[in-house]
Parts: sequence; structure tokens; C-alpha cells
Amino acid sequence: MTTKTQRPAEVEQAKRVLLSWSSGKDSAWTLYQLQQDPTLEVVGLLTTFNSQFNRSAIHGVRQQLLRLQAQAAQLPLIEIPLPWPCTNEQYEAIMAEALSAARAQLIMDTVAFGDLFLEDIRSYREQQMAGTGLALCFPLWKIPTDVLAQQMIDGGLKAAITCLDPRVMPEHLAGMQFGPELLDQLPDSVDPCGENGEFHTFAWDGPMFQNPIAVVSGEVVKRDGFVYADLVPKEST
Repeated sequence: MTTKTQRPAEVEQAKRVLLSWSSGKDSAWTLYQLQQDPTLEVVGLLTTFNSQFNRSAIHGVRQQLLRLQAQAAQLPLIEIPLPWPCTNEQYEAIMAEALSAARAQLIMDTVAFGDLFLEDIRSYREQQMAGTGLALCFPLWKIPTDVLAQQMIDGGLKAAITCLDPRVMPEHLAGMQFGPELLDQLPDSVDPCGENGEFHTFAWDGPMFQNPIAVVSGEVVKRDGFVYADLVPKEST
């Protein structure tokens, strides 16, 4: 006889997954793919942020917005502060400690990443995770990025460009929504998902969230060779 406190056997056996979270479309779509797999249970999101500016380390997104994403996904957000500047040695030490703490807190056995096709990045992750006893999961790996971009758009993912490299794509695309119009304007040399670092995004709505994250466009600035388009939580304007 099953009591109310017992969980179905298939849920008991599900792998508990911590998702590496950047705030962008790839992370969001990875979450959605994980949510569709009954053998997996996403138990949290892990993100790094620049402790000097309180923004995500690469995308330049305000820390508050990442928290709103986690609330919309109904998942705990593990926030890892990084010093600025941060050496690779510091980063690796901080991440090793953070993963150990997260494993104790969430009792997860798998870490998922939204990487698409960069072999060196995947190899680096595998090397860093070797010996931890944690499995690695790459749900979007090697899906052709033109196909993947269209799947995201057709699936209802909404995202805006928060950072771009002006050496490879026009500056005026900063802040633009990720959609057919953007894809039409991207130079042929730019990956449709920006996997080579051409651009980064903030996902503000989609099937992985219980509600959209209300944002308004802020200042567009050039910094350290990149163009950043700020997004501001609507309630704070």
C-alpha cells in the first residue's frame, strides 16, 4: 500500500541534476529538455557572478534577474561569487568548493551543461569533474545550431542579446530579441546560437518558466572590447 509520503518508484530512481546556469537561451533550453525527461529531476541551478559588479560573469546580466529566473523555474539558485579579476586557478578552486557544497546540500549525482559543440570546453569540464563521482550531461550536444535556434524560437523561448562581440557582428544588434529577424541579420560567419562567443543572451520567457520575467531595456555600453545591453527588472524602473 502506498502512503502519501511515498514517491513513485520511477521518481525515486531519477537522477538528481544540477544545471550550470548562465541566464542565456542555451541554459534555458537545456532546462526545458531536462524537464521533459522522466528519468531526471532538476534540483537546482548553479551560476557564477562578478562579485564586484553583481552581474553574471560573462553575460553581464544583473544578479537580481538570475534570481527571478530561478523563481520562475521554481528551483533554488546556488550563487558563486567570483573575484575580479579572477585567475583560472582561483576559478577552479572556487568551483570545486562550490560543487562539493552543492552536492551535500542538494544530494545530486549529475551536473548538466548547455554546451553545443565546442570540444575543448567539453573536455575541460570532463577533466575538472573527473574524480568527483558526478556524472555529466550535455542535452544539446551536437544538435546543428541552425536547427536548434529554430527549435528554441518555435518552442516559445524568448531571449534578448545582452552582450556581443562588435568585431564579428553589428553593434546595433545589442539588445535585440532572439528570433527570426535577428537570425536574418546575423552575418554568415556568426553561429546562429552564438556558440563561438559572438553574442550572449538573457532568457526572459519560455516553457521552462512558470511565468515571464518582466524586463525593460537599459543602457548600452562598450566595455573591454564588447558591447553590453543592460536589462532592468521592470518593477525597479
